[in-house]
Amino acid sequence: MTVASSSFESLIARAEGLLARLEAVLPHPATAPDWGASVAFRYRRRGSVGVLEPVRHVATIGLADLKEIEAQKERLVRNTEQFVAGRGANNVLLTGARGTGKSSLIKACLNEFSGRGLRLIEVDKADLVDLPDLVDLVAERPERFIVYCDDLSFEDGEPGYKALKSILDGSVAQSSDNVLIYATSNRRHLLPEYMKENLSYRHTEDGEVHPGEVVEEKISLSERFGLWVSFYPFSQDEYLAIVAQWLRSFGLDEAGIAAARAEALVWALERGSRSGRVAQQFARDWAARCDG
Repeated sequence: MTVASSSFESLIARAEGLLARLEAVLPHPATAPDWGASVAFRYRRRGSVGVLEPVRHVATIGLADLKEIEAQKERLVRNTEQFVAGRGANNVLLTGARGTGKSSLIKACLNEFSGRGLRLIEVDKADLVDLPDLVDLVAERPERFIVYCDDLSFEDGEPGYKALKSILDGSVAQSSDNVLIYATSNRRHLLPEYMKENLSYRHTEDGEVHPGEVVEEKISLSERFGLWVSFYPFSQDEYLAIVAQWLRSFGLDEAGIAAARAEALVWALERGSRSGRVAQQFARDWAARCDG
C-alpha cells in the first residue's frame, strides 16, 4: 500500500467519523408510532430525535362529568363533531380562569369521539418548532388528529411562536385536513403585553382607536384561532355543584354531600379559589376521610 493510498483511506475514515457525529446531533423528524397502542400520544424530543409516545393510561373523564360549563361544552363538542365527520371545523383557543375545566373538556371530547377515529397528540410549547413535521407525519392517516398544547403562552422571541403562527395561517388546511390545533391558556393574548405598548395606539379624528404594529402583532396569533372558548371563575353555588358531582363519583350519598358543604367552602377559602380543580381536590380528600 502506497503512502498516498494510506493517507486517502485515513481521510475517508475521518470523514465518516465526522459524518456519524453530525448525524447524532442533527435533528431527526419523528417516526410513526404504533397507532393502535393508544388514542392519545405525547410528542417528546429525545436529544435530536422526535418521539411520539403512546399514552398508556388516558384520563377517563367524560362530558357528563363536567358541570357548570355547558355553553363552553356545547361549542367545543359541536366543533369536534364537525371535525370528526369531515366537515368544516376550526382551530380552538380555550382561555380563562385556571382550574375551570379547559384541559378536562378537551380530554372529555377525545373520550367521546375516539371511537370514531379521533386521536390526540400532546405537544409542549418548546417542541412546537416541530409542528410542520408532525402535520406531515399524520397527513396520510385515516384518523382525525387534535394537536393539543396546554397552558400556552410565549415570551418574546420564542421559536415555537412562528411555527404555530405559520400552521394557523393555513398550512394545516392546505396540507392536511385531518389536523386541528386545540390550545389552552390563562390569557387570551399569547404574548406578554407591556404598559409602554399602549403608547403605540393611534386616535383618528372620528374618535376611533387603532392599535400600533407591536400590539397588532401580539393580538394576531390569538386571532388565527378560528374559535375562542372562554371560561370564567365559578360562583359559590357553581363551585358547590361541582363538589357535589365529584363526591357522587367517589360514592357519597346525598346526606354525605350535604354534610360536606361547609367544609368545601372553607377549603376553597383557604385555597383562594373556587375552581373546578379545587373542588375535585376537596372531594378526593373528603371522600378519603369518610372511608377512614
